[in-house]
Amino acid sequence: MTARATTTEYRRVLLEGAAVQVVREGDELIAPDGRRVKAAEAHHLPPVRPSKVIAVHLNHRSRVTEFGVSLPPAPTYFHKPVSALNSHGGAVVRPEGCKYLNYEGEIAIVIGRTCRNVAPADAGSYIAGFTVANDYGLHDFRDTDAGSMLRVKGSDTLCPLGPGLVTGWDFHGKYLRTYVNGELVQDGSTDEMEWDMHYLVADIARTITLEPGDVLLSGTPAGSRPVRPGDTVEVEAEGLGRLTNHIVTGPTAIRTDVGAQPTESEEVRSTALGGDWELRGVRAPRR
Repeated sequence: MTARATTTEYRRVLLEGAAVQVVREGDELIAPDGRRVKAAEAHHLPPVRPSKVIAVHLNHRSRVTEFGVSLPPAPTYFHKPVSALNSHGGAVVRPEGCKYLNYEGEIAIVIGRTCRNVAPADAGSYIAGFTVANDYGLHDFRDTDAGSMLRVKGSDTLCPLGPGLVTGWDFHGKYLRTYVNGELVQDGSTDEMEWDMHYLVADIARTITLEPGDVLLSGTPAGSRPVRPGDTVEVEAEGLGRLTNHIVTGPTAIRTDVGAQPTESEEVRSTALGGDWELRGVRAPRR
């Protein structure tokens, strides 16, 4: 009989105004100096401090089926700036003037040591652990940022991570679920991923050096839909915990005196609402 790996969960929280890494033991978080705080009462921070966040586009087969497309021969990626980072319990902002803010429950890979040009078989030794992520997308900007996804996926607050970094976690055969106001809206598994965690790390590290703390988002299952201010969104991954955030309206509207404006084309609606896939690619006309 094979012994089960021991997992440890590390979190980053504010204690007396300072960022402190703590270890979770049951319902409590314990600091290196012995201070204890109830996990439910802690002010959480993102569990890691990455230099970059890289996300795969399509990976879960249920999402591919939902989109009515075929997977490419190899994964493709986009970048979320670190200014998009958010934490367990944090507010996710839907800017005023926007309406298509979609959740995407995911599992995040966290790099543990400098990684460059490694084989998939060796990639696991470069992974520090895993955490839960919600790769929010602001599809109102999909028409103008289709190539880069910069504002769609990289706007402020759109990358919550947490609640903690779990080491020793085996990613095989684990469920991944998203809830909106307590209702199950995504129900997937790591076994439906076309490319597993080790493959993704090795693929990116061929040309991009991954540093300790860097994050790779591994894809979302079917069922991503828009949420609105007042909603509570929870992403739960088996063995990693439950990441909770709430949606708020931004304090200021999108400026109209500069840049492209939010649009509501067939491309935007079909992507955000999960239907009419034959209309994907029908974008708003350029102005």
